[in-house]
Amino acid sequence: MCGIAGLVLGFSEPVKSEEVCTLFQHLKHRGPDDAGLLYHHQGKVHLQQGERHEGFVADVVLVHCRLSILDLSEAGWQPMGTPEGRYYIVFNGEIYNYLELRAELEALGYQFCSRSDTEVLLAVYAEWGAQGLNRLVGMFALAILDVQTRKLFLARDFFGIKPLYYTYYRSGIAFASEIKALLTLPGVSRQVNPQRLYDYLCDGLTDHGEETLFADIRQLPAAHYMQVSLENPRVAQPVRYWQVDLHQGTALSFDAAADRLRELFLESIRLHLRSDVPVGAALSGGIDSSSIVMAMRYLEPDLDIHAFSYVADGSPVNEELWIDIVGAAANVVVHKVGPHPEELVADLDHLIGVQEESFGSTSIYAQHRIFKRAREAGIKVMLDGQGADELLGGYVSSYVPCRLGSLLRQGRLLEALRLSCNASRLLRTSTLSLWPRSMSVLLPPRIKAPLRRWMKKDLVPPWLNAAWFKERGVVAMDPFYSSGRELLKEALYTSLVENGLPQLLRYEDRNSMAFSIESRVPFLTPALATFIFSLPEGYLITPDGTTKAVFRKAMRGIVPSAILDRKDKIGFATPEKDWLFALRPWVGRILASEAAEKVQVLNLKEVQREWEGIWQGHKPFNSRVWRWMNLIVWSQKFSVRIE
Repeated sequence: MCGIAGLVLGFSEPVKSEEVCTLFQHLKHRGPDDAGLLYHHQGKVHLQQGERHEGFVADVVLVHCRLSILDLSEAGWQPMGTPEGRYYIVFNGEIYNYLELRAELEALGYQFCSRSDTEVLLAVYAEWGAQGLNRLVGMFALAILDVQTRKLFLARDFFGIKPLYYTYYRSGIAFASEIKALLTLPGVSRQVNPQRLYDYLCDGLTDHGEETLFADIRQLPAAHYMQVSLENPRVAQPVRYWQVDLHQGTALSFDAAADRLRELFLESIRLHLRSDVPVGAALSGGIDSSSIVMAMRYLEPDLDIHAFSYVADGSPVNEELWIDIVGAAANVVVHKVGPHPEELVADLDHLIGVQEESFGSTSIYAQHRIFKRAREAGIKVMLDGQGADELLGGYVSSYVPCRLGSLLRQGRLLEALRLSCNASRLLRTSTLSLWPRSMSVLLPPRIKAPLRRWMKKDLVPPWLNAAWFKERGVVAMDPFYSSGRELLKEALYTSLVENGLPQLLRYEDRNSMAFSIESRVPFLTPALATFIFSLPEGYLITPDGTTKAVFRKAMRGIVPSAILDRKDKIGFATPEKDWLFALRPWVGRILASEAAEKVQVLNLKEVQREWEGIWQGHKPFNSRVWRWMNLIVWSQKFSVRIE
């Protein structure tokens, strides 16, 4: 796990020491254990260790900050080259099946000088090229320089667990693990991206596709690679190398599918435990994180396990009871954090700097504090449950309506009625309340638009400056719609690649790396995703409204039944309304600040009226309040141009 950056300049140019030093400075927290530099000039490669460098002339520069996890010796240092000097790599991530790949490559005649996964990854590329990516089990963002073909190969893992951003710079491009490193380069604009700004303010949506909140900075999408020519670097285009097949199926019975899912999950945990430093886990008390912790204990009876949990004393979102059940069952040391709202105020500026782009709720702060506590406890690797909800249909309010939509479109009306009755009891709401959500999935946009107008539910709320967005060609997006027969699977896929998981992975990456911790997500492997998407929708959400049904069955005998039988779904949540109400004077100051006046996309007087109406109980509370505040502080922190 590391921080990487690079410059591909198009032709040899002088590179100032300040340019290189600032890249190291803004990535050092990702890899504080060592640092390395490569620069390429007139066909020759120069390697230097450490952060301090004098100016030089080059057409390619590669920067690496190392967090030592596998092979802690000097043999794992990067940038790393192949023995004949053709390929050189900087790599952020972990390849969990590196031992199996190493054995395969040794059978082909390869010899290795280290015990690192980096050397194996470099050999995989030397042997199989881009096709070798599909042999990997892991998370990665990488750059490989081919001196012979004069190309730089950039790639990002299957789910986008590890970040890779790029921008046009000089006559070429610059790339880095984090946006802030690119923003320090001369000439890189801080102009806001209007479409992404609308998506965030109205829907809380970030991190989808190639674009970011900064108009001139892009990210390489998950499961894509890009070949960059050293002579003409700006013509490179991302190429997809993997995706989930939504049309595959399986003939396995429910019980057989649960058995197979159990095998795949345990194998993933086994691989994710490979480390030369201590491994801990995040524990929320939900099914996903509890399964990870219990599987760790199941596979490693003698392992010293530390788990880290957020608790919200006196709040309905407090899951401490379930955390304690798992902690006792797995015999782990549980470290609990319970930040107060005043601490959020003190840490907000730092947190926004860490996250780089605006984020959707205060739960990101609770996660931030968990990783801080793990660092204080000396833990360098953590396992977390990201991706399970998006694969297994974990959110009742989001995914049950999609399952209802599938049943209705398939003409299975009695099953749909039964599911709606059972799910409404779980949600403690009326049966009829689920049907409008299903209709929003079933009805095409041309029908939904007039219905919205009739119901006075515009896609552009009154607190938004509609004229500003209209002038810039911003498109108001409709909610998810599909014309297919398996709406749940399509909704899960959309959450996985577009409107759910990408932002969660960004939160996870930045919060963990802020404290030099490698966070691993064992639910996110191609094998698990491929298998789960092959299952019938009824294996995920059953007629009685049980979500993740096949996974609950798979974990019987490993995870306490009290956890597997939970019907409530809290998610990783903070008492956000209580926090912001407790901080009412602070919220008011931000919404009336000089920085807020500069954010032209908000109708500030309407924002202030909304906030007052929420405080007085006349208007419903939701995370739009947090998004207003976050945007104001973010725009000031990063000197964002919102024009």
